[in-house]
Amino acid sequence: MLNLDLNLEVKRVGVIGGGQLAWMMAIAAKPIHLQLAIQAGSQEDSSVREADRVILGAVDDFVATEKLAALSDVITFENEFVNIEKLQKLASQGVKFLPSLETLTTCVDKYLQRLHFQQQGIPTPKFFQVESDAELLSAARSLGYPIVLKARRHGYDGKGTWVVKSESELLEAWTSMAKAAAILEEFVPFERELATIAVRSESGEVAIYPVVETEQENQVCRRVLAPARIQPSVAAQVEAIAKTMLTSLNAIGVFGIEFFLTHDGKVSVNEIAPRTHNSGHYTIEACATSQFEQLLRIVSGMPLGSVAMTSPVAVMVNLLGFEDKVSDYASQRQALAQLPNTHVHWYGKPQSKVGRKLGHVTVLAETYAQGLEISDRVNQIWR
Repeated sequence: MLNLDLNLEVKRVGVIGGGQLAWMMAIAAKPIHLQLAIQAGSQEDSSVREADRVILGAVDDFVATEKLAALSDVITFENEFVNIEKLQKLASQGVKFLPSLETLTTCVDKYLQRLHFQQQGIPTPKFFQVESDAELLSAARSLGYPIVLKARRHGYDGKGTWVVKSESELLEAWTSMAKAAAILEEFVPFERELATIAVRSESGEVAIYPVVETEQENQVCRRVLAPARIQPSVAAQVEAIAKTMLTSLNAIGVFGIEFFLTHDGKVSVNEIAPRTHNSGHYTIEACATSQFEQLLRIVSGMPLGSVAMTSPVAVMVNLLGFEDKVSDYASQRQALAQLPNTHVHWYGKPQSKVGRKLGHVTVLAETYAQGLEISDRVNQIWR
């Protein structure tokens, strides 16, 4: 039977999705005495070895989610690739989802995101919804090149996003995505890409983690520097926008928000992810409360934990696959573990693929120079 008594003390948290984000949630759950049930797509998913209970099923497998609900007092999400329409049936039966399905509906669709930002006066790139060749080419003429084409749903780590410089490149990208519903938006000539983890409790309390810099490689995050090397006024802009976003969305949970910073100091929002986020992995070692513990605290009704950094500087480096190979890269991981003030997180994925996130390393440092120097050594060892 589904658990319909929402007044019960929350001790059992369900997570839809079984990858590395769920794995880090499962690790964070143990010290705060929560039980985690995971809906994982495969026995090889990273979280399976740490979760208390495992239900096998893809993220949009409704039968699997019904089973997960029976083991959970509340359900949260590792990724946003869920079928919201199907989940509405469970919500109508009293199953509690955090973030709410209403919040997810806006966050999972890049067009609805952009509309919401626009309606709230939140700075965001100019954009058009496109559903036909005519709309695509008309929007391109209005925006000019270079230009950014994005699938409305299911984009991540550069997938579903194309930066194009000509009409021929645009039409090629449009065809490659089978001309699915998309948005076309202006290219922002940014100086830096910034991000923050923003959290909001059911009582409406908001906390913003330090603003960080993110460095991309082929549209996949390669390195994160915390805190960002920016003026306090810029950090204040980011924090104010993040608070407005969460409040206007009535968002409950942990949200990763990405920003552009231009040479003249203007900040605009790129995207919001309704979950824990790669840009927040540094919080495990470098903040009083990790983003993963924070999510669990929120969905279980605990008070928010401190978001303050406990290290002057942290640099997180993603260990991205650089070949198609079956390997645990033991020698590289052993070498990485020997670096000073360096923490290695290995996700245990059985297959390396180019660009795949296989793990991450967080370096704690006293200065930016020290942290960047050690992170450069991480990259030398890994490649």
